[in-house]
Amino acid sequence: MKKAEKLISLCILVFLASCAPTALQKEQSEAFLHKGISFIELQQYPNALKELMEAEKYNSQDERIYYHMGIVYHAMNMKEKAFESFLRAISIKNDYSEAHNFVGTLYNMDRKWDEAIDHFNKAVANPLYTTPALPLYNAGWAYYSKKDYNKALDSYTRALQREPETVLRPQIQKFMGIIYFDQADYSSAIKHLKQAVTLDPNLFDAYFFLGESYLKIMDKTSAKKAFQSVIDLAPKSSFGKKASDYLNSLK
Repeated sequence: MKKAEKLISLCILVFLASCAPTALQKEQSEAFLHKGISFIELQQYPNALKELMEAEKYNSQDERIYYHMGIVYHAMNMKEKAFESFLRAISIKNDYSEAHNFVGTLYNMDRKWDEAIDHFNKAVANPLYTTPALPLYNAGWAYYSKKDYNKALDSYTRALQREPETVLRPQIQKFMGIIYFDQADYSSAIKHLKQAVTLDPNLFDAYFFLGESYLKIMDKTSAKKAFQSVIDLAPKSSFGKKASDYLNSLK
């Protein structure tokens, strides 16, 4: 896929060098782009794509057009088209963090962890990127999937440092807790899982791992409370069924 990225980028650069839009063309393109974005917000993806294609006709050098095309193709489950669009956006604006994050996400979906991490790092490298916690969170998942727990924890920690009030805080705390659980550091696991459910009391999976962590340190009373929370929140889920089994065994 690396070779494909380079080939696509080279072809796009050659194409872009051959034309430069006028001020009027840019204005017309902008109008179509905004219409396309409006349709994306309404989840009317074919209509959005039509407007974005019109925008492209007037200004093929606007990276935002291809970024939003990527979003549309991704929403329509057209992964290769999405991939090509995001790469085209990056070829125009190399530090386009949002596009890098999306490319990394597509690689994550394909379980190509190293390629994903490369793009997440490029997203974070832009000091003007206002939501760095997102690619750092995504990189944390990629590292966790590789069982590189230290780097996963580092990514999650950096996410909280770079963006302390990110909406991802509950999920980050949850995954940090799970990592510590996997490493048999149950006191640290409990610390982070408790923070996760404090931030978001609806995280039934965090309650489940919290219950298992308490069991590991023989705190059956706290374990029962945690498992009961799982059942209260998601009784029909796989976690709810397992929590019910745990409670029956602890009677």
